[in-house]
Amino acid sequence: MQVILVRYGEIHLKGLNRPFFEHKLIEGIKSALKDMGREVKVRQEQGRFYIFGVPKDRQGEAIARLTRVFGIHSLSPAVAVEKEYSAIWSAVRELVAHQLEGKASATFKCFCRRSDKRFPLRSEDLNRELGHDLLEAFPQLQVDVHNPEIKVCVEIREQAFIYTDEIMGADGMPTGTAGRAALLISGGIDSPVAGYMMAKRGLQLSAVHFYSYPYTSERARDKVVELTKLISRYAGKITLHLVPFTEIQLTIYETCPPKETTVLMRRLMMRIAEQWAKLDGALALITGEALGQVASQTIESLCVTDDAVSMPVFRPLIGFDKEEIITVAKKIGTFETSILPFEDCCTVFVPQHPVTKPDVARLRKSEAMADWSDMVQKALDNTETMQINSR
Repeated sequence: MQVILVRYGEIHLKGLNRPFFEHKLIEGIKSALKDMGREVKVRQEQGRFYIFGVPKDRQGEAIARLTRVFGIHSLSPAVAVEKEYSAIWSAVRELVAHQLEGKASATFKCFCRRSDKRFPLRSEDLNRELGHDLLEAFPQLQVDVHNPEIKVCVEIREQAFIYTDEIMGADGMPTGTAGRAALLISGGIDSPVAGYMMAKRGLQLSAVHFYSYPYTSERARDKVVELTKLISRYAGKITLHLVPFTEIQLTIYETCPPKETTVLMRRLMMRIAEQWAKLDGALALITGEALGQVASQTIESLCVTDDAVSMPVFRPLIGFDKEEIITVAKKIGTFETSILPFEDCCTVFVPQHPVTKPDVARLRKSEAMADWSDMVQKALDNTETMQINSR
């Protein structure tokens, strides 16, 4: 019987609330495989999950999806057989024969674990028996206990599970185990990476995007929707709010001191995002800011921005340089979309000489030069909300 063996990592460190994390991981697995058919079942046993019933022709697709489920450390396509040596040997021989196709020689090592102590052979005895039979059956094989090309793994549990591959997963904590936060997402490289990193710690995401039509195009909007879909492959369902920001941005540009416009824009964005976060049940905001990357990301600017809201603001990229951020963006598949040449509202009306060391009291005074309450409410009322789930 074909089965996918799933291992989890950090959940092992949990105490009495470990079942809660395991339950959330099962939810994530089921969500990733929801269209694979009703025969798909997830079984839990001694620190492992076993997935049965995935159609054979879709197993590769299922494994690719599962590698994006937070909480999974690694997984292996395996064969489940009865706990009898003849059945185990038959499965091992078939798997090794497949691994040897097209190879004149190869090295191997057996890794057997007997969790069910009722099985008559101890782990080391099973290693020895299988190794002996493999050397007789396949003359091109040689033993290498340090760096084998083929790892023959056998786990004796409720059944005997045999596999030769271990595929690394996304690790982290299962989605939804840490509550909910709202991501301020632009069309750039940084914010999707920030959302991915916080989702990896178990946060369920909402997302808020600001657009300034006609100064930003519909293609810029579509770009953000696509980026949210790419994050959703890892983070699951995301509520995306698309907020019209043109009136607010023009008022800032026409009313407030030019060098302060970027920081003032960020303050208004944070306030609107906080309103949506509260409506979504989120307890924090997430941004893609990295210290010192641009003028609005100096420590003084960040303090002024935080002053606009009462929620905590998570900045997982705060100590990253650009190359480190790009490396993660390429890994998760958002980079190529992020660099498409469609401007977002953060790149229009940029002052020539932005303030780099703003003062909170001074910015509050500049902000008071206009009454924002009606404009903020209008932006909230005209927000487009959509549900995105790309798993």
